[in-house]
Amino acid sequence: MTKDLTTGKPFGLIFGFSVPLLFGYLFQQFYNIVDTVIVGQFLGKEALAAVGSTGSVNFLIIGFCIGVCSGFSVPVANKFGAKDLDTMRRLIGNAAVFSAVFSVFFAILTYLFCRPLLRLMNTPQNIIEYASLYIGIIFLGIPVVFLYNLLAGILRAVGDSRTPLIFLIISSLLNIALDLLFIVVFKLGVRGAAFATVIAQGISGIACLFYILAKFPVLRLKRGDWAINPELLKKLVGTGFPMGIQYSITAIGSVILAAGINSLGSDAVAAQTAAIKVSIFFCCPFDALGTCMATWAGQNAGAGKLPRIKQGVWQSSIIGSVYSVLAFGCMFFFGKNFGLLFLSAEETVILKMVHNFLIANSIMYIPLALVNILRFAIQGMGYSKLAVFAGLFELIGRAVAALALIPVFGFNGACVASPIAWILADAFLIPAFFSCYKRLEIKELNYRAGWDETRD
Repeated sequence: MTKDLTTGKPFGLIFGFSVPLLFGYLFQQFYNIVDTVIVGQFLGKEALAAVGSTGSVNFLIIGFCIGVCSGFSVPVANKFGAKDLDTMRRLIGNAAVFSAVFSVFFAILTYLFCRPLLRLMNTPQNIIEYASLYIGIIFLGIPVVFLYNLLAGILRAVGDSRTPLIFLIISSLLNIALDLLFIVVFKLGVRGAAFATVIAQGISGIACLFYILAKFPVLRLKRGDWAINPELLKKLVGTGFPMGIQYSITAIGSVILAAGINSLGSDAVAAQTAAIKVSIFFCCPFDALGTCMATWAGQNAGAGKLPRIKQGVWQSSIIGSVYSVLAFGCMFFFGKNFGLLFLSAEETVILKMVHNFLIANSIMYIPLALVNILRFAIQGMGYSKLAVFAGLFELIGRAVAALALIPVFGFNGACVASPIAWILADAFLIPAFFSCYKRLEIKELNYRAGWDETRD
């Protein structure tokens, strides 16, 4: 059930590996959209704005957790590509022990500071209670975020992108059912939406764990695999935390931007909430290509097949560019209609804001595709720390929009924030990728000449 990405034609392998990832992201975003529709239609505009106002904080914290888990999978992919399965299993054991301890500590810490952070973001007073209640419950569910994403990352590292899809579909469908139960039947308000998310992901993570134990002999750990090894733990933290920090740095820019949008009032917050939900759904192919490149680069770097890394990046860029053109056309002609999923037709001003946001973002989807492909390829090659700087450039772009453009141009300034961030990130990532590739070439030559005993 594993897949070796170090042999075979790149296009077919990338496409076959990315499609399950794409469906997984689509189902996840389908849930997010349905969740937002349920909140907006049954709880009203203020509840919708409250949940939406937590989006950047959610990305800041949960994105860090997901990034850490993704980073942990990179050394696993390297060792799988190198066929060093014993070290691979010890890496998994160390990652599991660390994640269990860290996730509990991090959940308590973030729960305690969620309300001060919302205040710092200038969250409107009429929605801050709802927002604090919702995001606090989400943060307490951080251990289940680690459980599912660590297992999913490990499976993708050994070439299986289908099993995480199955359990993500289960989680999404369960999430929708629980949303309706908790919000419509039990009248729990925004608490119901948060409880539904945590419970669904927890059940999915536990089911995924039992399935792996039953169906993946290569991933079954022995007692010695659980022993903490300082060197392996250092390697895991060295790849995991930079990826988590990169997500968080990007999210800090989103937090700054959200603070600027919050200053425009709840209508602007509602417009951005609806537009972001639609935009994220259309951006799923870029996420799938990026995740694929992390595993692709990780396995091929571990196997010493460096030209395949470049081939994979090129093929992914072609796929991403073709899709970008199609997505822009869809946003241009039908973007306003998408806003009707979340808002009534009477909200004409907000719907116009949603349409403007979608057009301004989708016209720059090709730079976004490159951001995902190059950043994850660099991480898969083993240079997670360097990829952090891409997040810094995105932060600068969104901060400029929040501090300089929104005060002058209002909501239109917010519309161009992400495109600016993507262009700045690409200005760093394109030369960084070729620099990292050159370093790998030198390491590989030294390894083959016998000057280095390992490719690490």
